[in-house]
Amino acid sequence: MDTKAFKRSLQQSENYHRKGFGHEAEVTDALNSEYQSNLIQTIRNNSYQLTKGDVTIRLAEAFGFCWGVERAVAMAYETRQHFPTQRIWITNEIIHNPSVNQRLREMKVGFIDVIDGNKDFSVVQSGDVVILPAFGASVTEMQLLNDRGCTIVDTTCPWVSKVWNSVEKHKKRDYTSIIHGKYNHEETIATSSFADKYLVVLNLQQAEYVVNYILYGGDREEFLTKFKNAYSEGFDPDLDLVRIGIANQTTMLKSETEQIGKLFEQTMLKKYGPIELNEHFMSFNTICDATQERQDAMLNLVKEDLALMVVIGGFNSSNTTHLQEIAIEHGIPSYHIDSVARIGEGNRIEHKPLGKDLEIKENWLPEGKITIGVTSGASTPDKVVADVIEKIFDLKATLVSM
Repeated sequence: MDTKAFKRSLQQSENYHRKGFGHEAEVTDALNSEYQSNLIQTIRNNSYQLTKGDVTIRLAEAFGFCWGVERAVAMAYETRQHFPTQRIWITNEIIHNPSVNQRLREMKVGFIDVIDGNKDFSVVQSGDVVILPAFGASVTEMQLLNDRGCTIVDTTCPWVSKVWNSVEKHKKRDYTSIIHGKYNHEETIATSSFADKYLVVLNLQQAEYVVNYILYGGDREEFLTKFKNAYSEGFDPDLDLVRIGIANQTTMLKSETEQIGKLFEQTMLKKYGPIELNEHFMSFNTICDATQERQDAMLNLVKEDLALMVVIGGFNSSNTTHLQEIAIEHGIPSYHIDSVARIGEGNRIEHKPLGKDLEIKENWLPEGKITIGVTSGASTPDKVVADVIEKIFDLKATLVSM
């Protein structure tokens, strides 16, 4: 399928919308009242620091809602206002934040159910309005909705679209796209749908396995088993790793994406030499600015003398998980929570350790004067962060008075 031609045709349709509907003023007021916080602004104005009693909060200097997320949520609000009586659906969570998605449900926006691993679009009828989330939708989904006669509101982040354009360039020159990402993440599913041949690598360890195969060969069946579900139909590592292009899920660790890109470049240089390199390797900068800024701010924050770190964001948020990784790599006790409700009475917290299920930690706040680092993923509103900070202040004050 010529995905580029399909996308161009879709964007020219009267049923396709990628901009707002002229309700910016009303929507901005609603978003500010529901998601902004005076406390967070106070902390920003105080060099990202606030002390209350025995607790000093150090806030990362880049955190929370990014431009692409703000835009997606604003468009979803505008869509409800512009189509007050029509049925509206979202193909997935608008962003990976439970409070925002719950608010949209309260606005009578439906979410497509996933049954046995597949989205159930049977509920969507001709004339319904369907919102594509910030991390995009696959070509198959867009085609289905277009064929069904739906009004499509596309909130895909421009940084994600930039990755799609890179993958299109790979396909045009018959290169296999090596995508640094999680193969079952909505964004990577969407990105891979624009590719012809692709392979998804999760981390540097998997990338090293692939480059060893490129340089020295290996067991083909072992390779295909190792990357099950992470490659295009008919993928053959003996044939499809001769010409490769690098792409990424925009929320992955910037440093790891850069390492992986450099590793594949050096591998193709070693195998084919400098004169032939451009015939075997392509790479474009598709690292999201917002993701990079939040990771850089976290790297600065972990240099400080912190008793612990609180990372706030959806448990299925990739960029939030990577912020958690940075804290752990620097040996700082870190708690990933998605809302203030995870902080319970009696100095206990329900949190998600990296790569594990939710668990409860007793006595998580140490005694005495402490400095706590706080950051949040790109899908987390300021108000959620403020609620957590206020709860920490209150809890610590209660513990001191006991």
